[in-house]
Amino acid sequence: MTKEKVHLEYILNTVSPNVLWTYLSTPSGLSEWFSDDVKLNGKRYIFQWDKSEQEAEQIGIRLNHFIRFRWDEDKGTKYYFEFKIYVDEITQDTVLEVTDFAEPDEIEDTISLWNTQIENLKRSLGA
Repeated sequence: MTKEKVHLEYILNTVSPNVLWTYLSTPSGLSEWFSDDVKLNGKRYIFQWDKSEQEAEQIGIRLNHFIRFRWDEDKGTKYYFEFKIYVDEITQDTVLEVTDFAEPDEIEDTISLWNTQIENLKRSLGA
């Protein structure tokens, strides 16, 4: 079955893009909200939840702008997940865009999971 792209946007009001970047791109930042623990080996991120582990490779980065990962199980495909930061020119709010891919029957669950994860991120940021 082919996965579909899921694109979400979250307004983070007055959160500094530089601070947000740290939470999206470093093991210590990601372990604050995304998983229980994160280890980094070169461009390989090892995410741990309870006793399970998933590995992803950083496949794209533009400092303070976006970071893209590919889960090991998606190796050899076009699928990835990405965090992108920009500041809205009108409101001056920091915006986080999340792009992910999901099976058609899992899109609602994927959106719900990201909503929960981003709420965790907002709490970690004090936003």
